[in-house]
Amino acid sequence: MNRRELLSSAAAGATLLATAGYISAEDKVSDESRPHFRAKEILGASVQIKGDTAVGTVDDIVLDIDGNVDYLIVLNADKKLVTIPWDAAQFNPREKLAVVNITPEKYRQVPVYTPDQYPVFSTPTYLTRTYQYFGLTPAQQRRAIRRAERNLR
Repeated sequence: MNRRELLSSAAAGATLLATAGYISAEDKVSDESRPHFRAKEILGASVQIKGDTAVGTVDDIVLDIDGNVDYLIVLNADKKLVTIPWDAAQFNPREKLAVVNITPEKYRQVPVYTPDQYPVFSTPTYLTRTYQYFGLTPAQQRRAIRRAERNLR
């Protein structure tokens, strides 16, 4: 490739990158229809359970190997951590609030841990047990993922 062809290819590539990397104002999606959340919208969010009972704030999120959010890690008033499956939370980014459909009595049964004693999130036993506390099964999660993948096709 001669110098002229190289410069022409570089210019075309730069133009493509410049136009592909930016979103114009009319391309932006409104907050109401956006199907994704940014990490900073989730981190620090208040977490409530049934009865509008505040149980802490989102301290961390756990992603699976594919980059999907598996869990919210909630820091409670006692500086203990609680794992909540993402599927168990209804998230409102405008209010920076996650609401979980679990009674206070049942929530008190969910195991807590400290940052020094993080569980192994990927073990089948931990996954199943954690989902069961919130009235879910990992199979429900897998089915929801498969449905979403089919809808994308």
